[in-house]
Amino acid sequence: MTNSEAKQVAEKAITALITDLEQGHSESLARYLTAMSRFHRYSWNNVLLISLQRASATHVAGFQTWRRFGRYVRKGEKGIVILAPLIGKKRTEDDSDSEEKHLFGFRAAYVFDVSQTEGEPLPEFATVQGDPAEHTAKLKAFVTEQGISLDYSDRIRPALGVSRGGAITLDCGLSPAQEFSTLAHELAHEKLHRAERRTQTTKTIRETEAEAVAFIVCYAVGLDTNTSSSDYIRLYDGNRETLTASLDFIQSTATAILRAITPEDPLR
Repeated sequence: MTNSEAKQVAEKAITALITDLEQGHSESLARYLTAMSRFHRYSWNNVLLISLQRASATHVAGFQTWRRFGRYVRKGEKGIVILAPLIGKKRTEDDSDSEEKHLFGFRAAYVFDVSQTEGEPLPEFATVQGDPAEHTAKLKAFVTEQGISLDYSDRIRPALGVSRGGAITLDCGLSPAQEFSTLAHELAHEKLHRAERRTQTTKTIRETEAEAVAFIVCYAVGLDTNTSSSDYIRLYDGNRETLTASLDFIQSTATAILRAITPEDPLR
Protein backbone atom coordinates (compact mmCIF):
# COMPACT_ATOMS: atom_id res chain seq x y z
CA MET A 1 0.00 0.00 0.00
CA THR A 2 1.45 3.34 -1.03
CA ASN A 3 1.50 6.37 1.25
CA SER A 4 -1.26 7.96 -0.83
CA GLU A 5 -3.43 4.82 -0.69
CA ALA A 6 -2.95 4.52 3.07
CA LYS A 7 -4.04 8.14 3.54
CA GLN A 8 -7.16 7.55 1.44
CA VAL A 9 -8.09 4.50 3.51
CA ALA A 10 -7.53 6.48 6.70
CA GLU A 11 -9.75 9.32 5.49
CA LYS A 12 -12.61 6.93 4.62
CA ALA A 13 -12.30 5.17 7.97
CA ILE A 14 -12.28 8.43 9.93
CA THR A 15 -15.40 9.58 8.11
CA ALA A 16 -17.12 6.31 9.05
CA LEU A 17 -16.00 6.64 12.68
CA ILE A 18 -17.29 10.23 12.91
CA THR A 19 -20.64 9.05 11.56
CA ASP A 20 -20.80 6.38 14.28
CA LEU A 21 -19.94 8.91 16.99
CA GLU A 22 -22.69 11.27 15.85
CA GLN A 23 -25.31 8.54 16.11
CA GLY A 24 -25.10 8.51 19.91
CA HIS A 25 -24.87 5.56 22.28
CA SER A 26 -25.34 2.15 20.74
CA GLU A 27 -27.75 -0.25 22.42
CA SER A 28 -24.88 -2.49 23.53
CA LEU A 29 -23.07 0.43 25.21
CA ALA A 30 -26.27 1.60 26.93
CA ARG A 31 -26.90 -1.90 28.31
CA TYR A 32 -23.28 -2.22 29.43
CA LEU A 33 -23.27 1.13 31.24
CA THR A 34 -26.58 0.33 32.94
CA ALA A 35 -25.22 -2.98 34.19
CA MET A 36 -21.91 -1.53 35.37
CA SER A 37 -23.71 1.20 37.32
CA ARG A 38 -25.23 -1.52 39.50
CA PHE A 39 -21.84 -2.72 40.73
CA HIS A 40 -20.62 -1.10 43.93
CA ARG A 41 -17.52 1.08 43.92
CA TYR A 42 -15.29 -0.49 46.56
CA SER A 43 -12.90 1.33 48.85
CA TRP A 44 -9.18 0.97 48.31
CA ASN A 45 -8.96 -1.38 51.31
CA ASN A 46 -11.65 -3.65 49.87
CA VAL A 47 -10.06 -3.57 46.42
CA LEU A 48 -6.84 -4.78 48.06
CA LEU A 49 -8.71 -7.50 49.96
CA ILE A 50 -10.39 -8.69 46.75
CA SER A 51 -7.08 -8.71 44.88
CA LEU A 52 -5.31 -10.70 47.61
CA GLN A 53 -8.02 -13.37 47.70
CA ARG A 54 -8.81 -13.57 43.98
CA ALA A 55 -6.32 -11.78 41.77
CA SER A 56 -8.26 -12.57 38.59
CA ALA A 57 -11.51 -10.97 39.81
CA THR A 58 -13.14 -8.54 37.38
CA HIS A 59 -16.72 -7.88 38.57
CA VAL A 60 -17.69 -8.73 42.13
CA ALA A 61 -21.07 -8.48 43.87
CA GLY A 62 -23.02 -9.98 46.72
CA PHE A 63 -25.22 -13.06 46.48
CA GLN A 64 -28.47 -11.11 46.14
CA THR A 65 -27.06 -8.64 43.61
CA TRP A 66 -26.07 -11.52 41.35
CA ARG A 67 -29.62 -12.86 41.63
CA ARG A 68 -30.96 -9.53 40.39
CA PHE A 69 -28.69 -9.94 37.36
CA GLY A 70 -30.24 -13.37 36.73
CA ARG A 71 -27.03 -15.09 37.79
CA TYR A 72 -26.44 -17.54 40.65
CA VAL A 73 -23.36 -18.38 42.69
CA ARG A 74 -22.26 -21.93 41.92
CA LYS A 75 -22.53 -24.43 44.76
CA GLY A 76 -19.27 -24.80 46.68
CA GLU A 77 -17.79 -21.45 45.62
CA LYS A 78 -15.84 -19.68 48.37
CA GLY A 79 -16.84 -16.08 49.02
CA ILE A 80 -14.39 -13.17 48.94
CA VAL A 81 -14.32 -11.40 52.31
CA ILE A 82 -14.65 -7.62 52.36
CA LEU A 83 -15.44 -5.08 55.08
CA ALA A 84 -18.98 -3.69 54.98
CA PRO A 85 -19.72 -0.49 56.92
CA LEU A 86 -22.21 -0.49 59.81
CA ILE A 87 -24.20 2.71 59.46
CA GLY A 88 -27.15 3.83 61.56
CA LYS A 89 -28.80 6.66 63.43
CA LYS A 90 -27.14 7.87 66.63
CA ARG A 91 -29.30 7.88 69.78
CA THR A 92 -29.38 11.27 71.49
CA GLU A 93 -29.56 12.18 75.18
CA ASP A 94 -33.36 12.48 75.06
CA ASP A 95 -33.52 8.84 73.94
CA SER A 96 -34.61 9.73 70.41
CA ASP A 97 -32.93 8.78 67.15
CA SER A 98 -31.03 11.49 65.29
CA GLU A 99 -31.71 11.86 61.58
CA GLU A 100 -27.96 12.07 60.92
CA LYS A 101 -26.32 8.78 59.87
CA HIS A 102 -23.13 7.64 61.60
CA LEU A 103 -20.50 4.99 60.93
CA PHE A 104 -20.36 2.60 63.89
CA GLY A 105 -17.80 0.15 62.54
CA PHE A 106 -17.39 -2.65 60.03
CA ARG A 107 -18.48 -6.26 59.61
CA ALA A 108 -17.25 -9.05 57.40
CA ALA A 109 -19.31 -9.53 54.23
CA TYR A 110 -18.92 -11.87 51.28
CA VAL A 111 -18.90 -11.11 47.58
CA PHE A 112 -18.35 -13.33 44.55
CA ASP A 113 -16.64 -12.73 41.23
CA VAL A 114 -18.58 -13.16 37.99
CA SER A 115 -16.41 -16.22 37.24
CA GLN A 116 -17.95 -17.89 40.31
CA THR A 117 -21.48 -17.47 38.97
CA GLU A 118 -23.59 -18.80 36.13
CA GLY A 119 -26.81 -17.74 34.45
CA GLU A 120 -27.77 -14.83 32.22
CA PRO A 121 -24.78 -13.27 30.41
CA LEU A 122 -23.75 -9.78 31.46
CA PRO A 123 -24.05 -7.06 28.81
CA GLU A 124 -20.75 -6.55 27.00
CA PHE A 125 -19.18 -4.15 24.58
CA ALA A 126 -19.55 -4.91 20.91
CA THR A 127 -16.41 -6.72 19.78
CA VAL A 128 -14.34 -6.69 16.62
CA GLN A 129 -15.16 -9.59 14.32
CA GLY A 130 -13.41 -11.23 11.38
CA ASP A 131 -10.09 -12.80 10.50
CA PRO A 132 -6.98 -10.58 10.28
CA ALA A 133 -5.13 -13.53 8.67
CA GLU A 134 -1.45 -12.81 7.99
CA HIS A 135 -1.80 -9.19 9.08
CA THR A 136 -1.40 -10.12 12.75
CA ALA A 137 2.06 -11.57 12.16
CA LYS A 138 3.02 -8.49 10.15
CA LEU A 139 1.76 -6.19 12.89
CA LYS A 140 3.77 -8.10 15.50
CA ALA A 141 6.85 -7.86 13.30
CA PHE A 142 6.35 -4.09 12.99
CA VAL A 143 6.05 -3.81 16.78
CA THR A 144 9.37 -5.63 17.16
CA GLU A 145 10.99 -3.40 14.53
CA GLN A 146 10.03 -0.39 16.64
CA GLY A 147 12.03 -1.82 19.56
CA ILE A 148 8.86 -2.65 21.50
CA SER A 149 8.60 -5.95 23.37
CA LEU A 150 5.36 -7.95 23.27
CA ASP A 151 4.15 -10.52 25.78
CA TYR A 152 0.92 -12.04 27.07
CA SER A 153 -0.49 -12.29 30.60
CA ASP A 154 -3.87 -12.77 32.25
CA ARG A 155 -2.72 -10.59 35.15
CA ILE A 156 -3.70 -7.42 33.27
CA ARG A 157 -7.41 -8.35 33.29
CA PRO A 158 -9.94 -6.85 32.96
CA ALA A 159 -7.80 -4.80 30.54
CA LEU A 160 -7.28 -6.43 27.15
CA GLY A 161 -3.92 -4.77 26.68
CA VAL A 162 -1.51 -2.33 28.32
CA SER A 163 1.32 -0.17 27.00
CA ARG A 164 4.21 0.73 29.29
CA GLY A 165 6.69 2.60 27.12
CA GLY A 166 8.74 0.13 25.10
CA ALA A 167 6.59 -2.84 26.15
CA ILE A 168 3.10 -4.08 25.31
CA THR A 169 1.23 -6.80 27.18
CA LEU A 170 -1.93 -8.41 25.80
CA ASP A 171 -4.44 -10.59 27.61
CA CYS A 172 -4.21 -14.31 26.90
CA GLY A 173 -6.89 -16.01 24.83
CA LEU A 174 -8.19 -13.06 22.82
CA SER A 175 -9.93 -13.87 19.56
CA PRO A 176 -7.77 -13.22 16.47
CA ALA A 177 -9.72 -10.05 15.63
CA GLN A 178 -9.60 -8.75 19.20
CA GLU A 179 -5.88 -9.49 19.48
CA PHE A 180 -5.17 -7.58 16.27
CA SER A 181 -7.34 -4.62 17.27
CA THR A 182 -5.92 -4.43 20.80
CA LEU A 183 -2.33 -4.63 19.56
CA ALA A 184 -3.01 -1.80 17.09
CA HIS A 185 -4.51 0.28 19.92
CA GLU A 186 -1.54 -0.27 22.26
CA LEU A 187 0.93 0.35 19.44
CA ALA A 188 -0.76 3.69 18.81
CA HIS A 189 -0.19 4.58 22.47
CA GLU A 190 3.49 3.66 22.06
CA LYS A 191 3.85 5.81 18.95
CA LEU A 192 1.83 8.80 20.15
CA HIS A 193 1.89 8.98 23.93
CA ARG A 194 5.27 7.92 25.26
CA ALA A 195 7.22 11.13 24.60
CA GLU A 196 6.70 14.65 25.94
CA ARG A 197 3.34 14.83 24.14
CA ARG A 198 1.89 12.61 26.87
CA THR A 199 2.02 15.54 29.28
CA GLN A 200 0.27 17.73 26.71
CA THR A 201 -2.77 15.46 26.33
CA THR A 202 -5.65 14.26 28.48
CA LYS A 203 -6.80 10.68 29.04
CA THR A 204 -9.76 11.38 26.74
CA ILE A 205 -7.49 12.58 23.92
CA ARG A 206 -5.06 9.67 24.30
CA GLU A 207 -7.76 7.00 24.29
CA THR A 208 -9.61 8.63 21.39
CA GLU A 209 -6.44 8.77 19.32
CA ALA A 210 -5.39 5.19 20.08
CA GLU A 211 -8.82 3.73 19.34
CA ALA A 212 -9.19 5.79 16.16
CA VAL A 213 -5.86 4.41 14.90
CA ALA A 214 -7.01 0.88 15.75
CA PHE A 215 -10.29 1.48 13.93
CA ILE A 216 -8.51 2.64 10.77
CA VAL A 217 -6.11 -0.32 10.76
CA CYS A 218 -8.94 -2.82 11.37
CA TYR A 219 -11.05 -1.14 8.69
CA ALA A 220 -8.19 -1.39 6.21
CA VAL A 221 -7.71 -5.14 6.64
CA GLY A 222 -11.44 -5.87 6.42
CA LEU A 223 -12.38 -6.50 10.05
CA ASP A 224 -15.89 -5.66 11.23
CA THR A 225 -15.56 -3.19 14.11
CA ASN A 226 -19.36 -2.58 14.32
CA THR A 227 -19.80 -0.10 17.22
CA SER A 228 -16.84 -1.25 19.33
CA SER A 229 -14.55 1.70 18.53
CA SER A 230 -17.20 4.42 18.79
CA ASP A 231 -18.45 2.88 22.06
CA TYR A 232 -14.92 2.82 23.47
CA ILE A 233 -14.32 6.46 22.54
CA ARG A 234 -17.62 7.53 24.11
CA LEU A 235 -16.72 5.64 27.29
CA TYR A 236 -13.79 8.05 27.67
CA ASP A 237 -15.99 11.07 26.84
CA GLY A 238 -14.52 11.42 23.37
CA ASN A 239 -16.58 12.93 20.55
CA ARG A 240 -16.32 14.32 17.02
CA GLU A 241 -14.48 17.42 18.25
CA THR A 242 -11.89 15.36 20.13
CA LEU A 243 -11.39 13.19 17.08
CA THR A 244 -11.08 15.97 14.51
CA ALA A 245 -8.65 17.95 16.67
CA SER A 246 -6.27 14.96 16.56
CA LEU A 247 -6.68 14.02 12.89
CA ASP A 248 -3.09 14.74 11.86
CA PHE A 249 -1.66 12.55 14.65
CA ILE A 250 -4.19 9.78 14.00
CA GLN A 251 -3.72 9.75 10.24
CA SER A 252 0.08 9.81 10.27
CA THR A 253 0.27 6.97 12.81
CA ALA A 254 -2.33 4.82 11.05
CA THR A 255 -0.65 5.42 7.69
CA ALA A 256 2.74 4.27 9.04
CA ILE A 257 1.20 1.07 10.41
CA LEU A 258 -0.74 0.35 7.22
CA ARG A 259 2.33 0.79 5.03
CA ALA A 260 4.17 -1.73 7.22
CA ILE A 261 1.49 -4.44 7.29
CA THR A 262 0.10 -4.02 3.75
CA PRO A 263 3.20 -3.65 1.55
CA GLU A 264 2.95 -2.09 -1.87
CA ASP A 265 2.40 -4.56 -4.71
CA PRO A 266 5.71 -4.64 -6.70
CA LEU A 267 3.84 -5.62 -9.90
CA ARG A 268 1.58 -2.61 -9.85
